[in-house]
Amino acid sequence: MIIELNKFGTTLVSRQAGREAWAAFQPTLRTITSQENIEVSFDGVLTFSPSWADEFITTLKKQFGDRVILSASDNPSVKATLDILGI
Repeated sequence: MIIELNKFGTTLVSRQAGREAWAAFQPTLRTITSQENIEVSFDGVLTFSPSWADEFITTLKKQFGDRVILSASDNPSVKATLDILGI
């Protein structure tokens, strides 16, 4: 499965917005098989804050562990956020 974060918007900021995105995505996550990897795509995301990422990406990694693959990104906002969170 590929999660295209730009479907949640191009400016992903605030803890509340991350929580809402996570809640909205739950029905889709329930369809993932135990062997399926989850790729997270940052294409089209302009701003990516640590608070949003903590609510969505950190929670995703806690639930699915090593099956979560983060796509490479040249976006400084994405790189800084992932570095801050140690993801």
